[in-house]
Amino acid sequence: MTGTLYVIGVGPGDPELMTLKAVRILKTVKCICFPKGREEGSSMALDIVKKVISVDNKELVEAYFPMRKTKASAHACELDTKWNETVKRVLGILDRGDDMVFITIGDPTIYSTFFYLYDRLLELNPLLSIEIIPGISSITASAAQAGISLGLADERIAILPATYANDIGMVVEHFDTVILMKVHKVFDQVLAMLDARGLTGKAVYVSRTGMDDGQVVRDIGTLRGKELNYFSMLIIRK
Repeated sequence: MTGTLYVIGVGPGDPELMTLKAVRILKTVKCICFPKGREEGSSMALDIVKKVISVDNKELVEAYFPMRKTKASAHACELDTKWNETVKRVLGILDRGDDMVFITIGDPTIYSTFFYLYDRLLELNPLLSIEIIPGISSITASAAQAGISLGLADERIAILPATYANDIGMVVEHFDTVILMKVHKVFDQVLAMLDARGLTGKAVYVSRTGMDDGQVVRDIGTLRGKELNYFSMLIIRK
């Protein structure tokens, strides 16, 4: 009998934000697959898990995802190779009848590395048992840390990766709340747009939410020209 693959969101960083269900499954399943952005780097998701349970007797499977955005065929081929290697390892463990956990920071359904594998796994085994365990996303955790509501009644909410920074002005015109994720590289560009529309005072910057060094900045103009953290978010609430 093929094992079950549990996909678990471990939250944004604070181990106490993991769900009871996530902790229960992590304690019972013997194999944990964890994503890494660099081969020589660490896994934030695994670091969070280690603060809650012992992994000493777990089989740990490293999934290396070189998350580079490029049109170069060589790099695209590298991505395919790495993902396919992970698919084969996951299926090998499940085929021997063992259950397995794939962990990811935040929630598995929001910009998660897992869904790079999901379709490929089901293509090879359409009957594969996959259960997704939701986690607290950095979006809701950041709003909670900042003490603001993302939406009430019929208000409209937009969530954008920073790659859409050029469109942020148009989006702000049509939505009541705009969440711009991983804003570190385009912050000054977005700040100029907000200044031009008189919305600078309506935005809150949150970085590394759920972590010990998390930061909330309400006077976002003080961040102009500064080097910001990769795990950063801007919440614009009109």
